[in-house]
Amino acid sequence: MPRTPKFLGTKTFAKDAIAGLTLGIQSIPAAMATGVLAGVNPVYALYAVMVATPVGALATSSAFMSVQTTSAMALLIGDVPAVHAGQDTPAALSMLAILTGVIMLAFGLLKLGSLLRFVSNAVMVGFINGVALLIVLGQLPALTGYASDEANKVMAAFDTLMHPRQVEAKTLAIGLLTILLIVQLERTRLKSLGIVVAMFGASALVWLLSWDSVGQVRDIAAIADGLPRPALPLFSAIPALLVPAVSLALVGLVQGAGIGQIYVNPDGKYPDSSRDFTGQGAANIAAGLFRGMPVGGSISATALVHSAGARSRFANVYAGVTIVVALLVFSRLIAALAMPALAALLVVVGFKAIKPAEVFMVWKTGPTQRLVMTATFVATLIMPLQFAVFWGVVLSAALFIVGQSNKTTVKQWVVQPGEILPLEKDPPSRVEPGTVTVLTAYGSLFYAAAPAFERQLPQVTRETDRAVVILALRAPTELGSRLIEVIGHYSRRLRQHGSRLVLADVCNTVFAQLENTGYIDCLGRENVYRQTERVGESTVQAYEHAVAWVGEGA
Repeated sequence: MPRTPKFLGTKTFAKDAIAGLTLGIQSIPAAMATGVLAGVNPVYALYAVMVATPVGALATSSAFMSVQTTSAMALLIGDVPAVHAGQDTPAALSMLAILTGVIMLAFGLLKLGSLLRFVSNAVMVGFINGVALLIVLGQLPALTGYASDEANKVMAAFDTLMHPRQVEAKTLAIGLLTILLIVQLERTRLKSLGIVVAMFGASALVWLLSWDSVGQVRDIAAIADGLPRPALPLFSAIPALLVPAVSLALVGLVQGAGIGQIYVNPDGKYPDSSRDFTGQGAANIAAGLFRGMPVGGSISATALVHSAGARSRFANVYAGVTIVVALLVFSRLIAALAMPALAALLVVVGFKAIKPAEVFMVWKTGPTQRLVMTATFVATLIMPLQFAVFWGVVLSAALFIVGQSNKTTVKQWVVQPGEILPLEKDPPSRVEPGTVTVLTAYGSLFYAAAPAFERQLPQVTRETDRAVVILALRAPTELGSRLIEVIGHYSRRLRQHGSRLVLADVCNTVFAQLENTGYIDCLGRENVYRQTERVGESTVQAYEHAVAWVGEGA
């Protein structure tokens, strides 16, 4: 008896099919809205979701991740001049998706998922809320019927407010009605399908009332009643598309990174983030080959398919099949969607993406985080988004470096008679004659931390004589060259006053650094105590020898 294919298994097929159908139907207007947001033919967004969602489902580690077009990525695409220049938009858009996919694929194969940890939460909150506001403001032309000449969306919004008489009343009425219907219907048993009912219902009203002044999808783009054929991308556009592709890859990966932590696979295991990266990369390459726009892991779409009852990755495959059927059978109905209805959907999406609680949380964290969030938010509003992404990454890196260098702290360990464990105190201001001072350092000891480290060392004065300073280095596994120079300089100053600097708990890597740089001879090999398996053993040995040496001169 032949076995039933796994994806048609009776245990999960029915639930996966229903979940896929729900996601597929909802994805049609949602994808078209992101196409409008990107300033391209909405059919390219449909092509992308049709291909990328099933490919991503089969290629990612996450069983539920839905790889789709997203509003943040669409805004980025809208800021790429090469995509909107001349007659080569479809080929350039395909090339952009493929480049984005190649970069995501490289991130996954090189296991670079951990790098996303260095993008601070303050940057992400500023960027995401800035993007959300841009999404809302960017829909004003389609929502009001007034197209401002201002290029910046914030300035265009002010310009729209200054020209209330040029707002097209019927267009605005359909947009506001759609917003009202979406908000109300989502509270009913229809839930996410309420979006579909609201948009097609409002569009049907335009047809019933013969409101020809209200724009429709067919007015801005031709919706083919067939499926796309594979096409060669525009290779000559690669230089102009490389920076936007990197930005899109970063945004897509950041958006998808949290999915694996929220939605555990059916076997109870967390998805592999690197494989999720490669899966999103494969989905982008496939979408580009079939004339689709760039895609990424969508938190909202993943939440929808999961809440709709998905039990395996095949729910997303069925969502792609649903879109294929819709394009073959209902292309004319899709083309009749009212433009203000699509704009209304994006306005709702934008408002949902604004996170006041996260903004207040970062705001209360401190002035540095507050400044970083605000700077990223403002940059997102005034810069092309691909550069705003890099601004955020650079800001995150700078924040990390400055934070690590400022965390370098030097402490003194004081051994009390009759006690085993030392007391930890602030280091003395100067090296007193005939004393043994044990110091340890916490935090980064690379180049940026060297000045802070040097400032905290006890001063060597004229009175310093026959003293020993022991620096315990068990925690650092590597030293920056600048810090090695600081240690060497401090050792020479102590030696000039008949005193010594001793390094204890030195690991093999640091010992090799001292040898390779020649500073082992400056310190004296007898003053470097190697690390042992027992914590603090070499420090104790260094302390006992230092006490004996100081005692010899008494």
